[in-house]
Amino acid sequence: MTLLPPVSRARRTALSLVLCAGLAVSATACEEKVDPDKGTNGVGRLPAAEIESKARATADAASAVRLAGTLVSKGGTFKLNMRLKQDGGTGSVTTSENAFELLRIGDELYLKADVGFWSHDDGASGEEPSEADEEAALKLRDKYVKVPQGDPAYDRFRGFTDMDVLLDGLLGMQGKLSKGDRTKVGGVQAIKVQAEEGAGGVLDVSLEGQPYPLQFARAGGKGVLTLGEWDVDFALVPPAKEETVDYGKQLPKTSG
Repeated sequence: MTLLPPVSRARRTALSLVLCAGLAVSATACEEKVDPDKGTNGVGRLPAAEIESKARATADAASAVRLAGTLVSKGGTFKLNMRLKQDGGTGSVTTSENAFELLRIGDELYLKADVGFWSHDDGASGEEPSEADEEAALKLRDKYVKVPQGDPAYDRFRGFTDMDVLLDGLLGMQGKLSKGDRTKVGGVQAIKVQAEEGAGGVLDVSLEGQPYPLQFARAGGKGVLTLGEWDVDFALVPPAKEETVDYGKQLPKTSG
């Protein structure tokens, strides 16, 4: 003989089945709640300010990074594609007028550009390059020109190759921070940290492995930068002697 469950228990069971199977709006309530941070590094559980702080600390401790994207400043719009580490960097910078490559090994800085960069022929002045300009351009085109440390352009060009300078200058966030959507950057799970409007932009922080900054959209439409290959070492090789020009104490004035 099979004993029937108490009436109250049977009713509760029936009601549960109806709610879970018969009502679509209630079906989700019967499912097991999914933890969005399961399998992540856990920083998504933290307040926004702590996420940003951990991302900055991780970036400061990193030995290398690739930084690419667009930077808008008072000096114009720059497209960057740089690989950086503590003792130097290499990559390219493109402006509305010029494109050039940079290589820094320690304090030794090299600049490589085409004829247009060295001849001042940007079309803005309406003047033709002088004979001296053309001779210099032909001598320097597509060569690694060693930038003298005493040259006014040295610090400006070096800044594009300095990991600490770029990260400190580009990843700053101010004002009250809040957490945004979870997203993916380059296939990596991330969470957005956003500052008050106009106070710093939106930072995407990795939810996988170390909480590296993966992307930063600067406030006011001042550019979007992606950051990857964190702590991936790379070689900085001096250019061959036949590819190098040592111009002396000061570079010729350029349109760059």
